[in-house]
Amino acid sequence: MAEEMIRKGPKAVIECTEDIPCNPCSTCCNFGAITINGSISELPCLDEEKCTGCGLCIPACPGMAIFVVDEHYTDTEALVSFPHEFLPMPVKGQAVKATDRKGSVVCDGEIMKVVMSGKFDHTAVVTVKIPCEFASTVRGIQRLKKGE
Repeated sequence: MAEEMIRKGPKAVIECTEDIPCNPCSTCCNFGAITINGSISELPCLDEEKCTGCGLCIPACPGMAIFVVDEHYTDTEALVSFPHEFLPMPVKGQAVKATDRKGSVVCDGEIMKVVMSGKFDHTAVVTVKIPCEFASTVRGIQRLKKGE
């Protein structure tokens, strides 16, 4: 993602690697920011100028490969929003261990928001606050245990 676009606020980050027939991300984007060029098996493309960072594409992706990153939430903190389908569900204000795509712990984080909607097909969108330097690495949180 171009550095100047990240500085303009939250933007979707698409980490899709599958060349399979799939287009929910492009059909759910109300701003036309995600397109599939060519056949439906092509990888999605993000038009960063059109992306508002709304996050509707996050739960739409069956591959859980779309995130929204706000690298400059504050001077020292970033926000990363990602799909989450594990129970127990985290809650706002909860301290968590933020992880990379492989599930390895990267840093400490704080849950800022958990959004669940019937439209999301049982996928919550979780937003975690982390140090800015980990914004391009964090893609989830360590699975919570019951009672945490």
